[in-house]
Formats: sequence, C-alpha cells, structure tokens
Amino acid sequence: MNKTFIVAAVAGIVSNSIVAPVSASDTPTIFKFYCAQCHGLGGKGDGPNVTKDFPVSPRNFTDAAEMNKLSDADMKNVILDGGPSVSKSPMMPPWGKTLTEEEVDGLVKHLRTLCKCEGKKS
Repeated sequence: MNKTFIVAAVAGIVSNSIVAPVSASDTPTIFKFYCAQCHGLGGKGDGPNVTKDFPVSPRNFTDAAEMNKLSDADMKNVILDGGPSVSKSPMMPPWGKTLTEEEVDGLVKHLRTLCKCEGKKS
C-alpha cells in the first residue's frame, strides 16, 4: 500500500474526529466536557476545579431532596442563562450560545438520572 495514501487516510480520520460535533445523544460526553469540571463526573459537586479556594459549592446533582425542588424548566433556564439569571453564583456560566436546545434537554434528563428524582412539576 502506498505510504502517502496511508498518511492521508490517517490524517482524514484524525481531523474528522477532532472537528466532529458531539450529538445530543452523547449527553455523557457533553456533561463530562462542560459540567464535570465543577460538578464532578458523578455530579456530586466535587469536580477538579473545586478547591478549598473555590468561592461557591457547586450543586450536588445526586441530592434528591434538593433536586426535587427544581423543575426541568428551572434547570434548563440555569443551563441556558447561567447562575445570575436565577440569583445564583456567576461561577455557573450561561451555555445558551454554546449548547443546542437538544443538548440542554439531554443534560436535564441526565441530571434527573443522577438524582433519581422527578423534580417539581412546572
């Protein structure tokens, strides 16, 4: 096989894997990339960005009692518009210009699996 062909094929595969968009069906990857830095992989609010100097405690998504106080719409609004939009910390950034509506809906469903709760009805 031609070495140039092999190099070109590998380069094509690598470039496609780097720029390929993440689909909403890949919610765990979206959560890991955007949320886990503060909220932790398991959603307990213990991500690698959270140090003793971190100004707030990120929400623990596994706390069903607290998560049941929120409707899906409440969570969606915070994800889209950030913490300050609901009088919470500015450390929670708005993701509305980064994530699609489908991706945000997927994250809300994922958070419900972490808390094993249904939440407040809208």
